[in-house]
Amino acid sequence: MATYIIGDLQGCFDELQQLLKHIDYDPYQDILWFAGDIVNRGPKSLECLQFVQALNLEGKAQIVLGNHDFQLLAAYCGLHDYASKTDTLEDILSHPDVDSLIDWLRHQPLMIRHPVHSAVLVHAGIPPQWTIDQAYNLAKEFEQTLQADDWQNFITNHLFGSKPKQWHDGLQGWDRLRYIANAFTRMRYCNAEGKLDFKQKHTPKQLQRSRSEFLPWFSHANRQNKNSEIFFGHWSTLGVMDAYQVHSTDTGCLWGGYLTAYCLETNKRHTISCNIICKPKANN
Repeated sequence: MATYIIGDLQGCFDELQQLLKHIDYDPYQDILWFAGDIVNRGPKSLECLQFVQALNLEGKAQIVLGNHDFQLLAAYCGLHDYASKTDTLEDILSHPDVDSLIDWLRHQPLMIRHPVHSAVLVHAGIPPQWTIDQAYNLAKEFEQTLQADDWQNFITNHLFGSKPKQWHDGLQGWDRLRYIANAFTRMRYCNAEGKLDFKQKHTPKQLQRSRSEFLPWFSHANRQNKNSEIFFGHWSTLGVMDAYQVHSTDTGCLWGGYLTAYCLETNKRHTISCNIICKPKANN
């Protein structure tokens, strides 16, 4: 039995099937973890969503939610303020089973923990001041709201936005939930106290020259969550990262890079090269 952690799909269904063939995936033995951003920008968002949903319902896969998955939830709720010309969500929104697909998607977590190995998966990262247990509890707190009956009000009126940027334990209400979502699904850079910086698009090497207080979330010296291996996606321009007790999985399939499956039991990366679907740029 193997656990394979697969980076952002973003609608790249054909590439996913090639990768599963490449690793000799056995659905009766192996478990797949998906790092979020199952949909959007790629050509087969519907196929990706249906495939992952089917495996999840059979107990053969788990996913965490990413920012593009929230983009789909927003579009379903009729919130178009954050829509992009590069969105590829219409096949899902017009599908006869869209209601059940969306209902399943909003019941997926922000963070998962392996039952045996000291490993967790999130989409973007974990702020340096949160312990693993604290992060897991905060994820559950957010999930309760997303899974409630009035979830569409939450998505439409309260989820989106970049404030507050600074975490403190006294945060309450929508501000608290919004920070939790942004940390788990959008974060790349923050300072040592967890203040988020969404403007910074440089790679870490480029940022070193600017002497900024903001560093990649995983590189702060006093990070409180080093006691577990953290797997994450979201940051395609970062490339391969296996250091600081963290492992990147978004290796830019959508942009002509690679699609990655990291085997947790062997610590081995498996990749296939991908054709360019979207023109490479400072992407998210």
